[in-house]
Amino acid sequence: MAPEHGQTFVLPVLVFGVVEVRRLRREIEALEDFMNQSKLREPGKQPALPRLSRLCEGLAQVNHLNLLQPDHRQALAVFLQQLEAGAPSIHISFASDPSSSFTAKLVGWLRANIHPYTLLEIGLQPTLAAGCVVRTNNKVFDLSLRERAGDRLELDLIAVPRVAEDVEGDRRRHIDIAPSDIVGRD
Repeated sequence: MAPEHGQTFVLPVLVFGVVEVRRLRREIEALEDFMNQSKLREPGKQPALPRLSRLCEGLAQVNHLNLLQPDHRQALAVFLQQLEAGAPSIHISFASDPSSSFTAKLVGWLRANIHPYTLLEIGLQPTLAAGCVVRTNNKVFDLSLRERAGDRLELDLIAVPRVAEDVEGDRRRHIDIAPSDIVGRD
């Protein structure tokens, strides 16, 4: 089965970032080079096919492609090139490295709710403490505990002097009243 013109490819969850897309492009290019070189060799002296990565095998399987067919390889190479150039990209920074199951669920949700070809880049930022920072091409959303604690700290810094003034005022009144009461009794 040859890929149809304008075929829509499915992107598996394992392929979640630009790094994986670039790795797949290099792998498809290496496979294409191997196939071209094998045409030049003598029959019967062919080396074994190169081993494909789990990502490449999964991508071919989900899209029902046979990578031994030149038109399938070409269609996949074009798709990966377009994906790298134009897919929506989101960068999320966490305080610690997220588990692979969490990453898979997050990528699945992004592709179901934002765009089927959304690419995710994960970063580490230990100063966050908890939460994450989400960056797109034109927006930054700081959903971290650091940001929330900073907001809370600003409110606390505004409120603390007022409370201190009230407490000091009460003490002054109390102190002013108490000595006069004591002095008046003598």
